Amino acid sequence: MRINKELLKGSTVILVLSLLECESLYGYQMIKKIENKSNGVFQFKEGTLYPILHSLEAEGMIVSYWWGNEGTRQRKYYRITDKGKRLLIEKLQEWETFRSTVDRVLTGEV
Repeated sequence: MRINKELLKGSTVILVLSLLECESLYGYQMIKKIENKSNGVFQFKEGTLYPILHSLEAEGMIVSYWWGNEGTRQRKYYRITDKGKRLLIEKLQEWETFRSTVDRVLTGEV
């Protein structure tokens, strides 16, 4: 099932930060992990992901560094900062409030 891009828009930051909380990753890895963990429902394009990464880096939520063994291709990895971890906690709380409220409205619970 395809998900409307507008629904995904508000979730991109929390998805990226949650991946980086577990490990440092380079962009293509993030795209593939999101696709795999969502069973193909979420498919980010580089043109979607990299502006998010650049914005998070400019805000101090993540940092980037180049890494690769000598003689191999260097890749730009991203790592979450302490500031980014605090934002992730806020975003997770916000997500839980949003999700539970939508569930209540859809199911008619009070």
